[in-house]
Amino acid sequence: MLKKWFVSMVVALLLTSGAAFSAYKVNVNTANIEQLQSVKGFGVKTAEAIVAYREANGAFKSVADLVNVKGIGAKKVDNLAGQLSISESD
Repeated sequence: MLKKWFVSMVVALLLTSGAAFSAYKVNVNTANIEQLQSVKGFGVKTAEAIVAYREANGAFKSVADLVNVKGIGAKKVDNLAGQLSISESD
């Protein structure tokens, strides 16, 4: 009985910690290179390109605007959109 309870508690803990982790979004308008690299799918070159584009062109108006960054296509934006935000208050 104790074993079932323990397994249930571990599963519940893993599920709730995963939900909290997945709720975190990286703000592409304020993130530095290291923060952008925390997005699964963004390497150092992509992170550098995002920062360079943002410095040259100003803040992104939507996550979809990332397609204007060299090396980022619509498919990548679609796949990563859940990990990204653009709000200026983040």
